[in-house]
Amino acid sequence: MDTKALRQKILDLAIRGKLVPQDPSDEPASVLLEKIREEKARMVKEGKLKKKDIKNDSIIYVGDDNLHYEKFQDGTVKCIEDEIPFEIPDGWVWTRLGNLCAAIQYGLSNSAEPKGSHKFLRITDIQNGMVNWDAVPFTSTSDPDVYLLKPGDIVFARTGATVGKSFLITETPYPSVYASYLIRIRLLGDLPSEYIYQFFDSACYWSQITDKSVGVGQPNCNGTALKELFIPLPPINEQLRIIPTVRKLLKQVTKIDTEEKALMSIVTAAKAKILDLAIRGKLVPQNPDDEPASALLERIRTEKSELIKQGKIKRDKKESFIFKGEDNSYYEKIGSNVKNINDEIPFELPDSWVWCRGYSCFEGMSSTKPQGEYFDYIDIDAIDNRLHKIKGAKHLPVSNAPSRASRSVKNGSVLFSLVRPYLENIALVEEKHSSCVASSGFYICNSNGTFLPEFMFYLMISRYVVDGLNQYMKGDNSPSISKDNIEGWLYPVPPFKEQKAICAKLQSVFALIESIEKSLS
Repeated sequence: MDTKALRQKILDLAIRGKLVPQDPSDEPASVLLEKIREEKARMVKEGKLKKKDIKNDSIIYVGDDNLHYEKFQDGTVKCIEDEIPFEIPDGWVWTRLGNLCAAIQYGLSNSAEPKGSHKFLRITDIQNGMVNWDAVPFTSTSDPDVYLLKPGDIVFARTGATVGKSFLITETPYPSVYASYLIRIRLLGDLPSEYIYQFFDSACYWSQITDKSVGVGQPNCNGTALKELFIPLPPINEQLRIIPTVRKLLKQVTKIDTEEKALMSIVTAAKAKILDLAIRGKLVPQNPDDEPASALLERIRTEKSELIKQGKIKRDKKESFIFKGEDNSYYEKIGSNVKNINDEIPFELPDSWVWCRGYSCFEGMSSTKPQGEYFDYIDIDAIDNRLHKIKGAKHLPVSNAPSRASRSVKNGSVLFSLVRPYLENIALVEEKHSSCVASSGFYICNSNGTFLPEFMFYLMISRYVVDGLNQYMKGDNSPSISKDNIEGWLYPVPPFKEQKAICAKLQSVFALIESIEKSLS
C-alpha cells in the first residue's frame, strides 16, 4: 500500500472540506478573519505590532461575478481567480498565511552552547516530527521575549534540504528560543494551530512552497514568501472537527506503514537468510554422484596451463589453489609457496565444495571503447539496487561518451559497484544488455567456468560478499573498494550440478518473495 499517497489523500480531503460534514450553524470563517483584523489593529495601537507588519494584509472575497478578488490595505483590488488552487465549501474562505498571524519572526543568530539561559532549537533538533528537548543545546540572549517559543507556535525550516518542513510546538519543558534558520509563525484569533500545521503537510502547501523556494545548491524560502501562501480556512468549529479526524486517520496510516515496514524487514531478512543457506551448501541436498568442485577447478587449471604454454594467455602470479591437508587444515598454494589459511576461512563447506579466490574463479576484466555513432552505457545509477536489475542503460552519442565508459560486458556478467558497495548496485547482465559499455566504477565478474552466471550473481548479492567487501572501503567523499579486494576475496564453490539445483531453488523462492514485496510496496 502506498501510505504516502494515502496520507496526502486524507489531508487533501480535509483542506477541501470533504472529510467532515459542514454545519450551517457554524460561524463562517469570514467572521473569524474580521476578528483577526480587529486584533491586529489593536496590537498596532498597543505597539505590539508595527504598521509595516500589516501593510500587506489583504481580504480575499468572491465578487458578484463569482470570481475571486483580493483587496489590499491601500484600497486596490485585483482579480486572482487564476491563482486560487481549488473550490471550497460555503462558510470557508481563502486567505493568505500573513493575514492569520502576527509578524513572521526569523530566529536568533546565536551559537549553541552546553550551558545557557534558554534551550536553543535548531533544524537538526527536529527529527521525524519530534524533538528530544533534553538533547537540545543551550544559548543565552538579552532579548528572550522576542524569540521565546510557546505551545501553539509553528516553526518552519527556511533553508537547506529540509526547506518547507514545519513543526508544531506542543510543549516547552524548558524556556526555549529558536535558531536563525527557522521561522516562527504565531497564529491569532484563537485559531487552532493544528489545522494549519496539518495544512503544512498537504500537497497544496508543498506545491506552493516549492514554487516559492529559490536556490539550487541551498534552496530557501523567506518570510515574505510564507506570508503569501494561500490557506483554505474553514469555520473554527469545523477546524475542531477536522483536527481529531485527521489525527485519527493519520495514526492508522502510520500504523499500517510501520507494520508494512516490519513485514518488509522480515521479508528482506528471510531473503538474506535463504541466500546464506544457499552459499553454505544448506539449501539443497548434496548428491554424492555429482562431480566435486575440486575436479572442476583442476580441469580449469589444466586448461589454463595449456593456454599459457601456447602463449595465448599470461600466468597470473596471484592465482592460487586452496585445499585441505591431511591434518584437516586449509592451505593455499601460490606458485611454489604454501601457507596455512585456517584463520581466513569464514565457515565450513560440504565435502564436495571448495574455497577459491576471485583471482582463480573470475576470468578478469577487459577494456573497451564506445564504437559507432551511438552506444548504450550502463552507469552505476542505471542499477535498481532493490531488484538488482539494470533499469535503463543510457543511449549516448559516442562523441559525448563519459571517460568512465570503458568496461566490456557480456551476457552473464555480474556488475558489482566498487563505489559505495553498501548501496548494493549489483546486477546480472542479460542478453539485451550484452552489447553495452559499463562504467569503470564497476567490477565486471565473468566466470572462467567455475560458476554458473546465475549462481555467481546470487553469490555476489549475498550478505557474506557484500558485508565482507564493505570492510575494505576507503575514502570520505566516495568510499570505494578496489579490484584487488574483490579478486582477493574467498568464494565458496559448489559442484556444477549443485549450482544448477541451488539456482532453480532460489528462483522459485525469490519469485514468491518478490510477489510479497510487490504487495507491500
